[in-house]
Amino acid sequence: MAAQYRAALVANMDNGRVLIKENSDQLNYPASLTKIMTLYLTFDALEHGRLHLDDYLIVSNSAAAASPVKLGIAAGSKISVEDAIKAVAVLSANDVARVLAENLKGGKEGNFADMMTRVANEIGLTNTNFENSSGLPNDDHLSTARDIALLSMAVYKHFPQYWKYFGIRTWTYNGKTYTNGNRLLASYPGCDGMKTGFTNKSRYSLVATAKRDGAHLIVVVLGAENKDVRASAATQLLNRGFAMLESGAAPIVKNSPTVSAVKPQTMSAAYSAAAASVAPTYNVVSARTVPTVTSGNAGVQFGAFSSHNAAATQVANVKNKLGVNTTIEPTANGMYRVRANGLSDAAAADIRTHASAMGIDCYIFH
Repeated sequence: MAAQYRAALVANMDNGRVLIKENSDQLNYPASLTKIMTLYLTFDALEHGRLHLDDYLIVSNSAAAASPVKLGIAAGSKISVEDAIKAVAVLSANDVARVLAENLKGGKEGNFADMMTRVANEIGLTNTNFENSSGLPNDDHLSTARDIALLSMAVYKHFPQYWKYFGIRTWTYNGKTYTNGNRLLASYPGCDGMKTGFTNKSRYSLVATAKRDGAHLIVVVLGAENKDVRASAATQLLNRGFAMLESGAAPIVKNSPTVSAVKPQTMSAAYSAAAASVAPTYNVVSARTVPTVTSGNAGVQFGAFSSHNAAATQVANVKNKLGVNTTIEPTANGMYRVRANGLSDAAAADIRTHASAMGIDCYIFH
């Protein structure tokens, strides 16, 4: 099967443990998997009150002119933020991805792409560069299976209240019904997301997530020969991952130097410079160093988990490594967020710096 796709990765969504890696660090074109980051930044804007689900966004001439796949909305018309999210998550509409990008970053998709790359670096994506909000072809628009998995898990951990949009099977807009390209939503028991992608250069790609017996796994498949291979490979890899969890098998690593769609030397000097300029830097922090904690209206979230026990483990981890007290907050979709609340902006930033230096994933909210 591996010869029928370029790269793959299977990991545990709750703790990030990688079970299977196949060429997972080789560069590939992410195609519409790019839209996971577009939605990540949309969810961040919702979380911080810069957008609301019932706000309406203006469609520009540029957005209306985007290449298919598209919703076909006319220039000058409006679309609600929630419908825009659904159009991107279900239909993978390139025109609507551009609408979100332009409305979130001063009317220019290029500025939004710069922000996408910067945030990608901040959350740990080490080999990703975004040139647009949709994944339409661009030789410098690159990522890896490892980075795509990390980004997907960041959405799951940071914005659990919006995870439901990746599990929508069908969506009706203006009298027309659209079906999600992720076949596993209908065929794989416990599948709850997430996103498909295709261009001529990238071939067929998929991120899929599924729950079974209290475990939550993610699979990324890049560069499959066709839709059938994409779905079949993801199914087989998920089954193997769940079996490995049950048996306690050691991780599987396979690498081939010839399957990547992109050779590393094709990456432009501009990307290398951009990556260097936005990559976060942290001072080495002792495990015994406790960040300053002062009161305010900010907070830090240290992940969202599908079980209370997993959340409790994170509470203990944060306390042990950072000396920061956190609480477990149940969410409407059955997940458990680990949060430190009532912090000043400076205290939240200080905690985030210390957490990142200690290898603990987190983000600031207000």
